Amino acid sequence: MKKAISLLLNGETLPQLFITILRYVLPSEDHTIQKLLLLYLEIIDKKDASGKLLPEMILICQNLRNNLQHPNEYIRGVTLRFLCRLNETEIIEPLIPSVLQNLEHRHPFIRRNAIFTVMSIYKLPQGDQLLVDAPEMIEKVLSSEHDPSAKRNAFLMLFTCDQDRAVKYLFEHIDKISEWAEQLQMVVLELIRKVCRTNRLEKGKYIKIIISLLNATSSAVVYECAGTLVSLSSAPTAIKAAANTYGQLLLSQSDNNVKLIVLDRLSELKSSHREIMVDMVMDVLRALSSPNVDIRRKTLDIILDLITPRNVNEVVLMLKKEVVKTQSGELEKNGEYRQMLIQAIHSCAIKFPEVASTVVHLLMDFLGDSNVASAVDVVVFVREIIETNPKLRVSIITRLLDTFYQIRAARVCVCALWIIGEYCLSLSEVESGLATIKQCLGELPFFSVSEEGEVSDGSKKPPQANSITVSSRRPAILADGTYATQNAASETAFSPPTIVQGSLSSGNLRSLLLTGDFFLGAVVACTLTKLVLRLEEVQSSKLEVNKASTQALLIMVSMLQLGQSSVLPHPIDSDSYDRMLLCIRLLCNTGDDIRKIWLKSCRQSFMKMLSEKQLRETEELKAKAQVSHAQPDDLIDFYHLKSRKVRTSEKQLRETGFHCYVYICIKC
Repeated sequence: MKKAISLLLNGETLPQLFITILRYVLPSEDHTIQKLLLLYLEIIDKKDASGKLLPEMILICQNLRNNLQHPNEYIRGVTLRFLCRLNETEIIEPLIPSVLQNLEHRHPFIRRNAIFTVMSIYKLPQGDQLLVDAPEMIEKVLSSEHDPSAKRNAFLMLFTCDQDRAVKYLFEHIDKISEWAEQLQMVVLELIRKVCRTNRLEKGKYIKIIISLLNATSSAVVYECAGTLVSLSSAPTAIKAAANTYGQLLLSQSDNNVKLIVLDRLSELKSSHREIMVDMVMDVLRALSSPNVDIRRKTLDIILDLITPRNVNEVVLMLKKEVVKTQSGELEKNGEYRQMLIQAIHSCAIKFPEVASTVVHLLMDFLGDSNVASAVDVVVFVREIIETNPKLRVSIITRLLDTFYQIRAARVCVCALWIIGEYCLSLSEVESGLATIKQCLGELPFFSVSEEGEVSDGSKKPPQANSITVSSRRPAILADGTYATQNAASETAFSPPTIVQGSLSSGNLRSLLLTGDFFLGAVVACTLTKLVLRLEEVQSSKLEVNKASTQALLIMVSMLQLGQSSVLPHPIDSDSYDRMLLCIRLLCNTGDDIRKIWLKSCRQSFMKMLSEKQLRETEELKAKAQVSHAQPDDLIDFYHLKSRKVRTSEKQLRETGFHCYVYICIKC
């Protein structure tokens, strides 16, 4: 039987097999065989070429009648389900009395399938003639039924076949709707949606039912209630009730998929009812307690569009607390989550500059974060805030110089050095900037002549010895977890790091340079040049200026010497070499035009970039607001063209061809 069914599904006809199955399979009492027989009978053609029922189907009808009266509940149930899929009235008509008898069977499994069978028969082209009083019969069954599934099927049959009768039953038992089973409440909501789409004037009667179901115990019913409420009404009270319901589901459900679906619904509400969703910001933010990264990302995306001057302080305070939580190692993917929080705070600070002062110092603690992407976001945020908030420049520069030694990523160091070179304006700031850079570079030179000779001698030895010599000059980690540079051949090559207040105060720039990062060296040279040029403007003592210039030139020459030596496996690149030479020449011979370019033009270019970025974001928002959500060939339903005397249903309108299409010609 399984093979025959498989062949039939693949397009084979197998007409010669039909008599054999009737002879040997039809009398079988095995339940599995009987179920396979029903599948086989569902697939085969039951009529001949002229459209008449095959004579053998008389035996099939007799067998089905016996199955509908079988003492075993399973046989009756699967036979009733089989009849739901039949369209031949010649087979179904003699079986109707047996089907109706099963409506009063003691087992609910049979009753619920018998109700579905009655509904499928009534929906046939001539079903209303085969079962004239089916709605009345099912209504009586619904009144006396106690099984939740059978009751749901009965109400669904009334809703599908006789909508007015279903509505009447609904309002007769309106006080008990909250006590009905979950599956029956879902059908009630489906009925309400259909009725209100047909006749929008009756929405008021059903909104009360929907609001009463918002307190149901089933989460699925509550979710459907909120969706139904949004689809039927745009009143602020209804939208607010739906939004509160979604917020409660977001917090009460543990399934991540459910939370993502609820967040999608909240995002849709945000697009159409932003004013109401603004009051829900803190409730939505509570979803950040979920450890799932996708949920957190979607929550932040929703929140960033709902921030106003009224709630920005509360939102930023919540985000700051979440950033502090990421410092612990308890949560998974803390680095990625911290990066999302930093980007969100950055967005808040750009939109509302007054909150920048409350977050910038907290975020600067993460400049030395092990997650490079998160640290880069922080330093980019600091760079933008220091330009857009002049009042915070002094405090940001002071904090940046204090925490610069903690930075271990080259990309973060490059941006931080640019900030130091551009925004250290006063005498004390310039001197602190020069001192910080010299401290992080360590003692000069970066290598001794004896070391270079040892490396040259080591090149004649086996490759293994040479690799050991080079690696011995790389940064090392001490027992306390701090960084240091060491040399196995000479004790005077590199000085041990200096410990200040329990933290490493020098070595980060030196360690990065010793790995061959000469682009960072070029940035160090440019920063020193800017600081010395600015020192000439703010320092009255020529002696101090010449001293600082000499020290900067010594650092640059040492970096060039390191890049051209054989200590490192890779020499300095030509771009960085030319950049350092330019800085050396500039400090040896400074002109007014060059001074203006280095001290003013860079910041002017940065300001222009920020203004263009803001203008581009504004244009994108305007473009989004002007996006059309309707297509040229969309169906337009003109309510005033409908009959005022007789409210025709949408189905009747379609049957009479009462549609109006408007095609808008778009000139290409």
